[in-house]
Order: sequence, then structure tokens, then C-alpha cells
Amino acid sequence: MSAVEGQGHRFVDRVALITGGARGQGLAHAHRLADEGASVYISDVLQDEGELAAESLRGKGLDVHFHFLDVSDPGSWDDMFSVIKTGHGKLDVLVNNAGIINVAPIEKESLEAWTRILNVNLTGAFLGIQTMLPLLREADAAAVVNTSSIFGPSGAAGYAAYASSKAGLLGLTKVAALELASEGIRVNALVPGGVSTELNALEPDGGVVPETPMGRRADVSELAAAVAYLASSDASFVTGTELVVDGGFMTR
Repeated sequence: MSAVEGQGHRFVDRVALITGGARGQGLAHAHRLADEGASVYISDVLQDEGELAAESLRGKGLDVHFHFLDVSDPGSWDDMFSVIKTGHGKLDVLVNNAGIINVAPIEKESLEAWTRILNVNLTGAFLGIQTMLPLLREADAAAVVNTSSIFGPSGAAGYAAYASSKAGLLGLTKVAALELASEGIRVNALVPGGVSTELNALEPDGGVVPETPMGRRADVSELAAAVAYLASSDASFVTGTELVVDGGFMTR
């Protein structure tokens, strides 16, 4: 059963932007929202992969387009703003999904790697909200979803920069929710546990699975369902919160 058959067209006439959308979680989010009727922009620094992904989704009859975006670059965000403003004049859903990872103990973590991870994972989301705010205000009931991680609240040895960036996203989510609630713009965080994507392909065997009560990683479609909920009118009274989708990891 497709998402449309199971959930209906919750995103008809709505416009969504998903960063890091060329593959993995971001692409799954794009597929889910477009399947429910949204016009979706996927953005990424992976231009070839992004264009192929958008073409594949269009081949399924979905309204999906790709645009290059380096989330750490304010000028790149300005370009993305112009594309959406010209094409639709509003933005209903912003999913700050782009992220990178590096595994190293603190004593061996380079400043370059630390800075790069925070620039992409945390500053990128800040720039996204800040730049897209005028378009979010043009929507009737806009929603922002920031992709954090269980390593944000829990920490993880070897993930100093990554965990710090994801913890920072939780703080950014709460502040943005407080500041924008009066304008009808909701801001929430998705907090995934282990998930099978290209990003964690180099993790040691097992990763967080041994510590996950359900004994497996999530499929990206399971996270896409959570994003669709947070972005939809079904979550109309939900803002400033963290939706943990982790197979029980945080209950340990």
C-alpha cells in the first residue's frame, strides 16, 4: 500500500524543501511527502545524484525537482530562496536533513573536521530557518523539521563534533519554536536511532544495533513517516518537541 493510499493527500498544494535530499533519509522524506501530494525541492551538494534522484521520482509521477545547495554557504541559501520564491512564492515545509559525520576521539579530532561538521549539521539548519523564514511566513501553517540524532542527547564516544552538532540542533529547535509559534510556524526535531544509510556505511560492525531493544536499524521509510507526521496538520499542536524514533535505544 502506498503512502497516498495509507495516509491520503496531506500535502496537496504544499511546497517542501529537503536538504541532503539526494540519497538516504532525505530522499526517503522527499518520496513520502511527494507521494502525499507535495511539490518537493530536494537539495544537496551531490549534484549528479540529486538530479538522478529527482528524475527517478518524476518518473513515478511525483512533483520533485533538484537544486544544488551547500547548506553551510549563505549565498547558496540565497539562491535556493530565489528558486522557490520564483517557482511557488511560499514554503510550507522545511526539512533540515543535511548532515555529515566523522569518527575520532577528542584528542585526535582536527579543528578542520570539527568546524566542518558544525557548519553543515548545525549552522546549515540555522541558515535554512533564517533564510527561508519569509517564505515560511507566506504559508498558512508552515512546519520545520530538524534532523538530530540519539547521539545528541545521549552522546557517543568518538563522535564529539557530530554529537555536539546534533545536541545543538535540539537547542535551535526549541528557540525557533518559541520565537515562531505566534506566527503559526511549528518547529520540531526528529531524533533517529540507528538507520541504514550511506552516511553510516563505514561504522563498525553492529553500530548501535546491540544496544537497540528492537535489535535492528530503522528503514529510511520509517523515519520518513515520522517526518510526514511532524510536517502535517496531524501535528498541528506539536512544536518545540523531539520525536525519538530509535527502536527503544533511549530507554536503556
